[in-house]
Amino acid sequence: MKADRKTFRLQVMSINGVFYDDRASEIILPCEDGEYAILADHEEIVLAIYNGKMTIRDSIGDKIDAIVGVGSAQIANNRVIVLVDTVEKPEDIDRNRAQRALERAEEEMRQNNSIKEYYTAQAAMARALSRLKNSSDYGID
Repeated sequence: MKADRKTFRLQVMSINGVFYDDRASEIILPCEDGEYAILADHEEIVLAIYNGKMTIRDSIGDKIDAIVGVGSAQIANNRVIVLVDTVEKPEDIDRNRAQRALERAEEEMRQNNSIKEYYTAQAAMARALSRLKNSSDYGID
């Protein structure tokens, strides 16, 4: 344990509840232009979060990976609040279910539906692809 590790207050929440609520030394978030890392004493900013892998380094430096859906992060006063629609550990992902969700979304996109239905299917497809890609990094079948 490194005694001089600078930390900040981190809360990660989804509609299913609180995923993380403790001190952290770093969080890496999936954003539109790539990954965005937040360290202690970061400037104030609001970020849009996209489907992808989030990595947290806790106060002693241990790594916690998660797959997140879309949402936002607010950074202010050495505190980070992350609100996303979904967040789950890679090892908790049911790859068969994610594959079925991908196939459903692909089929819906092939149909001539309204623009709203098309974008809904596109979002479902992006979420399923993110879950499959990021859970495969962990050798999960």
